Amino acid sequence: MHTPVLRDECLSYLSPDGEPYESQALLIDSTLGEGGHTAAFLAAFPGLTVVGVDADEQILRRAQERLAAFTGRVFFYHDWFDAFYASYPDALSRPDIILFDLGISLFHYERSQRGFSFRYNEPLDMRLAVSAGPSASDMVNTLRADELADIIYAYGGEKLSRRIARAIVTARTQSGGITSSRALADIIYDAVPVSYRHAALHPATRTFQAFRIAVNGELRRLPAALHNAFSVLNCGGKMGVITFHSLEDAIVKRYFRALGKQCVCPPEYASCLCGGAPCAEVITHKPVTPSAAECAQNAPSRSAKLRVVKKLRQPTAIHMMGTGV
Repeated sequence: MHTPVLRDECLSYLSPDGEPYESQALLIDSTLGEGGHTAAFLAAFPGLTVVGVDADEQILRRAQERLAAFTGRVFFYHDWFDAFYASYPDALSRPDIILFDLGISLFHYERSQRGFSFRYNEPLDMRLAVSAGPSASDMVNTLRADELADIIYAYGGEKLSRRIARAIVTARTQSGGITSSRALADIIYDAVPVSYRHAALHPATRTFQAFRIAVNGELRRLPAALHNAFSVLNCGGKMGVITFHSLEDAIVKRYFRALGKQCVCPPEYASCLCGGAPCAEVITHKPVTPSAAECAQNAPSRSAKLRVVKKLRQPTAIHMMGTGV
């Protein structure tokens, strides 16, 4: 069972306003996963209702089973979070709390059999929404070496990206195609220097992360999702985002910083068009990180960062467009 990261910190920073056991509030769990955060919120705040959103239909069914005790207080939407907020359902009231946990569930690594982990010999898929768009296998078998290298470097920070990309192209030419996670991991392992193979991090780690991000459009979806989510949030409501690597954290940091500024209009604007007042109170000026105890008990939490803002007024398009997001 997936353990939700920064659970207690989320409950503290994103607690409903008013008496914690009486407050009637709506929380949107934008990345429901196996429902760990939602279960914690529902147990802590009996007046709370939760809408859980996830692109993976299989994991959504697991969450429904886990949250069966809260029937009538939790509702489920099968959708990507960016699409959900771009066309926010008319049937729903505006939320008081929004949470994004941008990590990948333990289920995907251990039980989905979609090639997320190089520890298993599984079909090289990596799609969170099954059958939606090209798989990781499609990418590694069709993209040019320079395109593969760009993905591996940009999304994985892999300094040997070009070397690995060339090895992938050579291997797929010789074998007729790369279709399993084990095959890709072995290609990467054989491509890197011997000293690199015995580092603390497995040599395939960054490349697998890069392909997962590329396959699911994780960074591409995030900016608009943040902006549209904040736009539907009730004034006075809170939004929290948990990130796990520097690229997505930078997007969140820039957007939240823009929301907290007096004015975000570019210098070339003759007059202020953004409203000239902060849209949010930035509650976490520095990201909240896990305690040493949590890191020891739940290793994937080590890179987690939580950022939280409280909405003061509606944002404008300039808040997203003018910040590089």
